[in-house]
Amino acid sequence: MASKLLRAVVLGPPGSGKGTVCERIARSFGLQHLSSGQFLRESLGGGGGLAQQLQVPWMSLTPSPVCLHPRRFPTSHPNPRAGAGFPRTLGQAKALDGICELDLVISLHIPFETLKDRLSARWVHPASGRVYNMDFNPPHTQGVDDVTGEPLVQREEDRPEAVAARLRKYKDAAKPVMELYKSRGILHSFSGTETNKIWPYVYALLSSRIPPVLSDEEH
Repeated sequence: MASKLLRAVVLGPPGSGKGTVCERIARSFGLQHLSSGQFLRESLGGGGGLAQQLQVPWMSLTPSPVCLHPRRFPTSHPNPRAGAGFPRTLGQAKALDGICELDLVISLHIPFETLKDRLSARWVHPASGRVYNMDFNPPHTQGVDDVTGEPLVQREEDRPEAVAARLRKYKDAAKPVMELYKSRGILHSFSGTETNKIWPYVYALLSSRIPPVLSDEEH
């Protein structure tokens, strides 16, 4: 179990594999894997504000998932899944400064064409937020969720005609955020077309900060 406190953000455009990276961080370093979208939905419906949840010593705030040190996150709290983005803009990044001081920022860089193909092949189960990719992570039965058997949908923003606009919007908004973290000397960028090729470098970086519970080979 990780004992050293670390505050980290994982950033990347839609479809860059942030969720997969955070799941691997959670398993490799003994952390719970939570995600912000479902958390926000449940928090707004049942009390316990987001700012209160963010005041924990170990976390990875991302445009979808959040990793928290399990000993710092009471089991009575909701178990969120994918959704909202934070921080995606300079204003959000500065707001985060008022909650905690980050130790490092992990930025994922994926080629435009790769992202476009990934997003256009993505379908979701609306109720849970489970995401499937018809190319490399398809459901067991085409068009339905593996767990519930309910129909999957393609979000409007994942339709091919909308993807290019999403990526341009992200790039414009993210640029000042990246520059902010680079100026602080905490930005670590990783480029590639596959999460499996990026992951060993992310693992090595985090291993230099906190002790893993699984080796890269075991993972």
